[in-house]
Amino acid sequence: MSGSVGLSRVVEPAGVLPQAAWRLDASPEIGPDEVRIRVQRLNLDAASYRQLAQKHEGDGEKIRAEVLEIVETRGKMHNPVTGSGGMLIGVVEQVGPESPLGVKPGDRVATLVSLTLTPLRITDGLKGWDGLSEQVPAEGTAILFGRSIVGVLPDDLPPELALAVYDVCGAPALVDRVVRGYREPTVLVLGGAGKSGSLSLAAAKRAGARTQAIVVSEAERDTLARVGVADQIAIADARNPVEVAASFDRPAEITVVCVDVPGCEHGAILATAPGGTVIFFSMATSFSAAALGAEGLAADVTMLVGNGYVPGHAEFAVDLLRTTPAVRALFEARVAGD
Repeated sequence: MSGSVGLSRVVEPAGVLPQAAWRLDASPEIGPDEVRIRVQRLNLDAASYRQLAQKHEGDGEKIRAEVLEIVETRGKMHNPVTGSGGMLIGVVEQVGPESPLGVKPGDRVATLVSLTLTPLRITDGLKGWDGLSEQVPAEGTAILFGRSIVGVLPDDLPPELALAVYDVCGAPALVDRVVRGYREPTVLVLGGAGKSGSLSLAAAKRAGARTQAIVVSEAERDTLARVGVADQIAIADARNPVEVAASFDRPAEITVVCVDVPGCEHGAILATAPGGTVIFFSMATSFSAAALGAEGLAADVTMLVGNGYVPGHAEFAVDLLRTTPAVRALFEARVAGD
């Protein structure tokens, strides 16, 4: 068990799993059930990148320097403020004889587990990154464990596009699962114009739901309207519970939070019908605020933490992208902007 979940990589504190550890051993030598990846690109979690960009007022050099410092200090990309990381793509270099992951040297892959638990070593100083986007060209090595998840990159998608989809692939798969437990529900997505938000709307619509979205600006509203996955779109501040709750005529059976800023918990709860479900996908969520807020509002709702993993989630998200050209166009524009 210890090798399969990476306990041997934990430097401090002893006895915790890699995600909870302050520091990991990122040395490139692998154990019998480990896999070493030659890193090509990181995708920073949206909440983490936003925090770093705000802290350094958009100064790319300072953002790059702090990312390097985090990785060098912690042996992983684990933002100590947001608690989040991201994921990466690269090429399999070496596979331990006991690895169950089913990959081989030369496979181009995306890690489907968080960088917060992935031993990571950067060897190029991130010299190819200007610090101004979530996607980070990088050289180095990363280690996967026996209990890690990895996907071979599809041949028909550019790797940057595949990385952007894989980064949020847990969201649409869980939305699909929850929607299918209701009879023709209304699904409200906070942050519907983003990556996870647009895929969640596409998944909900394909599963037979009526879809609503809250966005922050007219530009996002117009962008999402062109995609065609939201039946109704409202402009509101997701941090303002009254605005969120008043955006539509009646509450939704399912509310999905895909906004990468803190303070969206209470609006999501108020916007959800009694007996409904709130799914939190944002790493900026305060789960204590959500729990105490629901109690204080006497809200009879089920609250789910989107943990990023549903069996078949990567294939599901890629299929959504392939079959919904407007969503693909949104992702391609987002990647080009990065």
